[in-house]
Amino acid sequence: MASLTGSWHGVQQLLVTLDGGAQVPALGYPSLTGEVAVGDQVLLNASAYERGLGTGGFALVVGRTDPPPPDGAQAPPAPGHLVKARYTPTQAMVLGVDEQESPHHALLRDADSLDGTPVVVADLHSSLPAIVAGARWAAEMDGRPAPRVAYVMTDGGALPAWFSRTVAVLRDAGWLAATVTCGQAYGGDLEAVSVHSALLAARLVVGADLVVVTQGPGNLGTGTRWGFSGVSAGEAVNAAATLGARPVAALRVSGADERERHRGVSHHSATAYGRVALAPADVVVPRFTAVLPAYDERMALLDAQVLEESAELGLTSAGHRLVEIDVDPALAAALERTPVRLSTMGRTLAQDPTAFYAAAVAGAHAQRLIDG
Repeated sequence: MASLTGSWHGVQQLLVTLDGGAQVPALGYPSLTGEVAVGDQVLLNASAYERGLGTGGFALVVGRTDPPPPDGAQAPPAPGHLVKARYTPTQAMVLGVDEQESPHHALLRDADSLDGTPVVVADLHSSLPAIVAGARWAAEMDGRPAPRVAYVMTDGGALPAWFSRTVAVLRDAGWLAATVTCGQAYGGDLEAVSVHSALLAARLVVGADLVVVTQGPGNLGTGTRWGFSGVSAGEAVNAAATLGARPVAALRVSGADERERHRGVSHHSATAYGRVALAPADVVVPRFTAVLPAYDERMALLDAQVLEESAELGLTSAGHRLVEIDVDPALAAALERTPVRLSTMGRTLAQDPTAFYAAAVAGAHAQRLIDG
């Protein structure tokens, strides 16, 4: 038995009472299951919820168990033949921006260049708002209008874009012009087959000045060198470079993570940019000197560690360009005014500021490439 407790774009937030009387928070995607009304009987998938995974705080509605509508009451098939989450019980059939039925097919059929558009690549979905905040701050400081930003969501994390409250809030606030979901991900303003076609759609269809590429929320890691979904960040650098963009690599940095492999420059960034990326990118290295007075000696040590570990990326065969950028105190203050609450791996801006500083300076650098 379900009751509605809230909603955002593409999502119903529910409280479901189980047969035994216990109550479970759940999410429903009306585009997949139809609207759930108060009192409806629903079937839940609670696997991630029961394991207590970081982004698994909800069970998911698989479908309603009430009788189906009578013949003829179903909506007619929508256009499009892209099947995402393919051949699973909850597969979604969507209209791809690049497929033959799309009004944009002719535009994208032979498209092959991003003409130097800055493309910021990051490992974690939580970097997205900080990257956009940094770009908007740099534009304001330079007396320029805020950039038109498109978000390309890859399928390393959540598949439905609707799962992300961050995307919904940034879109409502005007910080994102559009989301393009690619690969097995779906639910964006535009759907694309590959990262390559998503990047082209972001530029040519959305008209983005700047593109951000990250996986959806709920990244996967195993504590091994190669077993993490963020390896796709290196592949995104290659895709952007292949299409003539200006790839910008945002480092995953932390001064508060208890896991040694993620303190300083995360091993995810070292592997994705140092081993997977075969094309050069601007690797933006945050420097904390300007904000050090607000912190203790530990921050100074972290600053030196990040610089040393970043230097190793500059020695890889990809030929990355290291771009050191001081974290301006005004930029740090700007992060506190983002329309979404900043959080990464359960830590807030106050608890792990360096994670968001690293993303923000990448956004600021990308903004300054637009007219540079």
